[in-house]
Amino acid sequence: MITLIPKKTITHAITRMLFCIALLGFIAPAFSQGRRPVVSRELKEFNKELADADLNFTLPPGFKEAKANSEDAFDYGIQLPDGDFEIWFQVKSLKDNKIAKVKSNPDSLYLDMGRAQATTYVGEDKYITRNIPPNALMRYNADAGKTFLLNLPDSPTTKHYKYAMVVVLQKNHEGTLLATCFANELGPGFFKNLNLASSCIKFNQ
Repeated sequence: MITLIPKKTITHAITRMLFCIALLGFIAPAFSQGRRPVVSRELKEFNKELADADLNFTLPPGFKEAKANSEDAFDYGIQLPDGDFEIWFQVKSLKDNKIAKVKSNPDSLYLDMGRAQATTYVGEDKYITRNIPPNALMRYNADAGKTFLLNLPDSPTTKHYKYAMVVVLQKNHEGTLLATCFANELGPGFFKNLNLASSCIKFNQ
């Protein structure tokens, strides 16, 4: 025997279903807005510096914001959650007339920045330096670059990390980037972590 469902009951069920759909329409946007990542004051300020230097930055997967040493004029920092690898960034615009007045050749600023940072940590000529090859420069839309590899003395200034690689990149007449990568070992793990973060920042084309 087939039992007929009253028309009033069907109408009531449809009305409730439509109400639920409408309610989800309001809840979903609110939920997605609640899930948006919070932009810190440090990142907001860093984004301003990046724009002035013609750079852009995206937080690499697996990394979180870190406290960089502002006494060394770093603008922003990121780290892996296990605390065994960290990068501090410093950017400079080459469009600023003040830089042009101080330096006769502002397009060599990246060299001065790299040497100064390396010397601050370990003293003069106590580091290994290499030019960044052209194919790597192209990845970052940079015109020039250099790396400085350091054995760090134990110090709270560098959070007691054992090693650092200072990387400097420059886009002539636009900006300069200094990134200091800290680690406690220089084996495959270091270069794996370095690769994870390698595409997080670059100059605009």
